[in-house]
Amino acid sequence: MAVSNSSSALSSTFYLTGIPGYEEFHHWISIPFCLLYIVGIMGNCTILHIVWRDPKLHEPMYYFLAMLSLTDMGMSMPTMLSLFRVLWSISREIQFNTCVVQMFFIHTFSFTESSVLLAMTLDRYVAICHPLQYATILTPKLITKIGVAALLRSAFAMTPLLARLVYFPFCHSHILSHSYCLHQDMIRLACADTTFNVVYGLVLITVLWGMDSLGIFVSYVFILHSVLRIASQEGRLKALNTCASHICAVLILYVPMIGLSIVHRFAKHSSPLIHIFMAHVYLLIPPVLNPIIYSVKTKQIRQGVLHLFFPPKISSTMR
Repeated sequence: MAVSNSSSALSSTFYLTGIPGYEEFHHWISIPFCLLYIVGIMGNCTILHIVWRDPKLHEPMYYFLAMLSLTDMGMSMPTMLSLFRVLWSISREIQFNTCVVQMFFIHTFSFTESSVLLAMTLDRYVAICHPLQYATILTPKLITKIGVAALLRSAFAMTPLLARLVYFPFCHSHILSHSYCLHQDMIRLACADTTFNVVYGLVLITVLWGMDSLGIFVSYVFILHSVLRIASQEGRLKALNTCASHICAVLILYVPMIGLSIVHRFAKHSSPLIHIFMAHVYLLIPPVLNPIIYSVKTKQIRQGVLHLFFPPKISSTMR
């Protein structure tokens, strides 16, 4: 019985990995990671605060921007504690249940962010192609439904994938290749038939990301067609400029996301540093860059940031 309990305890404990080959520099490496997390959290909290406090920003575009900030933090913050526990040499251990919960938040908010970006595309489509019906189509009630539907869709889609992990025996290595838990990394350690998880995961990525990216592409085809019909060049540039921040946000999410999936599935024997680099880019870059991009490119957000951090007289001279 004692042996059985020991084996059960062992199978429920996994070991996270920092930066292989650079263990003696982990304390120094933690500094840029800490700065990135601080910038990401402060940036997204600033966006949320500005949208919440300024009645002028209680419009569909800014509601969706607030959703984007929430999903950015929901995707990156679950990794923060385990990452710094490893880099600060506190502990490399993580329990199976904690690992599954962490995976659930990372992957669920990742898929949710993709849906939010699709919703933001539809917002730009309605604003440019049907400006007179903008307020009547994108009502607060509809925006709330879109946000809830995006979150529930991602959560329900992830549940079967993670529920099956409970039945997998992990009788070999328990060393994960990252400083947090990813589904692709976990099933690699299972000594069981993982065909369902591999196929379902691939189908999930193809369907959810595929549907969202297709919706984004089709929407921009209609947007571009509508923009080209505007008579003045100044009007065309102004319309396209309202989409610039969103296009950057799409690229910031999808490029690392696709890169990480390709590395995990088709470059399994490549250097561990490539896997680790891609995983951290995937989780840290969107929360850091999105608030910066929207603060720079969106006049109302930029003014809100200036009013928040500088006195009104100073901010008015900086516009």
